Amino acid sequence: MSNDTLFGAGAALPPAYPERAAWGTAPKLRQWQSEALEKYFTDSPSDFLAVATPGAGKTTFALRVATELVDRGIVNRITVVAPTDHLKRQWADAAARVGLAIDPNFKNADGRHGGAFIGVAVTYAQVASKPMLHRAKTEAARTLVILDEIHHGGNALSWGDGIREAFEPAARRLALTGTPFRSDTAAIPFVEYVEDRDGVRRSKADYTYGYGQALRDHVVRPVMFMAYSGQMRWRTSAGEEMAASLGEAAVTKDITAQAWRTALNPAGEWIPAVLAAADKRLTEVRRTVHDAGGLVIATDHDDARAYAGQLKRITGESPTVILSDDAKASSKIEEFSEGDKRWMVAVRMVSEGVDVPRLAVGVYATSTATPLFFAQAVGRYVRARRRGETASIFLPSVPNLMALANQLELERDHALDRPEKDDEGFGLEDGLMEAANREDKASDSLMKQKFEALESQASFDRVLFDGGEFGTGGEMGSEDEQDFLGIPGLLDADQVGQLLRQRQHEQQSRRKARGPAAAAAEPLVVDHRQLTELRGQLAKNVSAWAARTGMPHGQVHTELRRQCGGPAVAQANEDQLQRRLQKLQDWFIGKK
Repeated sequence: MSNDTLFGAGAALPPAYPERAAWGTAPKLRQWQSEALEKYFTDSPSDFLAVATPGAGKTTFALRVATELVDRGIVNRITVVAPTDHLKRQWADAAARVGLAIDPNFKNADGRHGGAFIGVAVTYAQVASKPMLHRAKTEAARTLVILDEIHHGGNALSWGDGIREAFEPAARRLALTGTPFRSDTAAIPFVEYVEDRDGVRRSKADYTYGYGQALRDHVVRPVMFMAYSGQMRWRTSAGEEMAASLGEAAVTKDITAQAWRTALNPAGEWIPAVLAAADKRLTEVRRTVHDAGGLVIATDHDDARAYAGQLKRITGESPTVILSDDAKASSKIEEFSEGDKRWMVAVRMVSEGVDVPRLAVGVYATSTATPLFFAQAVGRYVRARRRGETASIFLPSVPNLMALANQLELERDHALDRPEKDDEGFGLEDGLMEAANREDKASDSLMKQKFEALESQASFDRVLFDGGEFGTGGEMGSEDEQDFLGIPGLLDADQVGQLLRQRQHEQQSRRKARGPAAAAAEPLVVDHRQLTELRGQLAKNVSAWAARTGMPHGQVHTELRRQCGGPAVAQANEDQLQRRLQKLQDWFIGKK
């Protein structure tokens, strides 16, 4: 079979989805794909690891390798191993577009695939359950094994052993991943590890194409992270009422986690307000990208359904809801991808590999925060179709997520041997990828029983982009928030940065224009330690007043703002916080 037969005389391999091809890529390969392809056939290795950022086009690269190997007679069978059933079908569809018939419906019980297919697409779990069956199939022909998102090969000892057993006899193995790091130190099959000068063994990729480079090449979209804070109040299992500002640096991990879950509670005010803000952003993006869609990633089924109901009230349109136990999940994703509906709401299952190129706005409404999960989730929004498309992701203003958002362009290898406490800047203790990426109803229910969310209020915090932070906060619906929600949806990365700086300058100018008193209240250099201490002191005093009077915490804060003026606690300056503390002291001694 020749390239001419596969692709038409003189044509290069088209992208996997030509009608939705990224800007500048059709009809030829992207530069990184060509470079990686040249290296592959120059080295002609048995094993090859390609690390490319989500959205860069790993599928297209792998299928070009596959067709070349078939054309040269090096292989005559192809096995694709993917994390999920949906991705099996996605691979089969992409392969069919370039003339390769892959069976995604093969079951272990079938024993062999139909003669009309050159190979099969299977899941890692499927291989691990019957490794000797897949070994026999691999030995029966000159087989190329494509290991998609190869980091899943280290998910469990049985998986790793099964994959090694099944595919050790393969003629060629091509491993792909967008996120080579893992939360643990389990070795990934068929990946080479090299000891560095510190004695730590790290994964060695044969070709790497990171997000930063892809962004410079206009292959992926620039991502703006829209961070929202606000006041949270909840009751612990011991019956104690707690209050904290979302993302407050001075609080413990437990308090941060509980404030975070309070924000995500569908019965509060935070998540509906943030969903409404995200929908405004989507409306702005759709002015220039008419089919742009949004995705809300929820923690569990109950939250997903509740968020969908809130979006319907906001937009008047029922969103597509994707649940992990829905047999029609794949067809629903495909229908959403091909249509122009505004929103899709999904549980954590839609975090990896699922290709919906029109997604441009996201809401990170889950308490899962492993680096791997976060990177894969962000990867759902960065697939550019034409130059200038941008992505906007709305998230809670908590330290874990802020750190991950600021490190988006950082490239990492998978490290073995590192000390258990060495997190390489990812100090998150959320367990392994498989625990993060599945819905565990028992665990979710247990977490919800540990506390009772009482009240949540949202406020705009800031925008994170390209390692920088922009904006000085603002109330929901304020001019300060609208400045950033209204940024055009079709801009290059350098234009986004320029516009963010301009909007921040306009914010600062407005604040100065409010008068000398306002300017004096906002010194050029803010003492963040003093602000943190004052916020903590205010939270304790508000708690004490609430306990004494029975007034809800949120109502106390609202009354303080009414009497003293100023924004929400997260955006209040030192003078505004001091005035509220003084007012509380007056209340305690009977002065109104």
